[in-house]
Amino acid sequence: MSGPEIGLAISVFLACAVEAVEALTIVLAVGTTRSWSSALYGVGAATLALAIIVAALGPALTALPIDVLRVGIGGLLLVFGLQWLRKAVLRAAGLKAQRDEAAAFESERRAALAAGAPARLDSYSFVLAFKGVLLEGLEVAFIVITFGANQHRVGLAAAAAGVAVALVALVGVAVHAPLARVPENAMKFAVGVMLSAFGMFWGTEGAGASWPGGDAALLVIIPGIAVASLAIVAWLRRVPTPEPAAG
Repeated sequence: MSGPEIGLAISVFLACAVEAVEALTIVLAVGTTRSWSSALYGVGAATLALAIIVAALGPALTALPIDVLRVGIGGLLLVFGLQWLRKAVLRAAGLKAQRDEAAAFESERRAALAAGAPARLDSYSFVLAFKGVLLEGLEVAFIVITFGANQHRVGLAAAAAGVAVALVALVGVAVHAPLARVPENAMKFAVGVMLSAFGMFWGTEGAGASWPGGDAALLVIIPGIAVASLAIVAWLRRVPTPEPAAG
């Protein structure tokens, strides 16, 4: 595989692993607390809906002219990546609370218990599992379609996503608990850097400009964004936190 293809596979894998961990937390909470069968029905229904969405959007995107595709996808990836990177930077600097999968699991578990005794087909478990998998899955689908369509490697992106989701699911089933030890913020930081770098690279190429060295420019852009982000984290850690206003 070429360098951009390896970068694509790694970016998709990491991003999808993060989304899969968050979806797994919801499914495990309602499954262990209320009804496994209803939760799994919700997972199946959400998976079917996602398959239909990907099947509908994938061919439509790949049919667009490559420059239009790169500008559009580059812009979306840059916005999406910067959002991930902003949250990861704030968490790393201590200005935003770290996401705690164990706490999220316990919160979902308490909410499931408070919803009352489950019926034979528990609508609460079904809806919560469906919603969790669908929302997180839509982000996975977005990443797969945009990365894959831009390089005409939807199959490679889908394979990387499939491996990530399958790995998280297998580990989750094996330990039967949320993956609280996964370094989620570090993964989100890496994904934010990668998405921002590819978005900047593809958007610029789609607009008609050329990067010095072609694809090799990514070897400079990715570390450059990472170093700049780490420098911002270091700066934010030194900035004194203002005292809350009285009253």
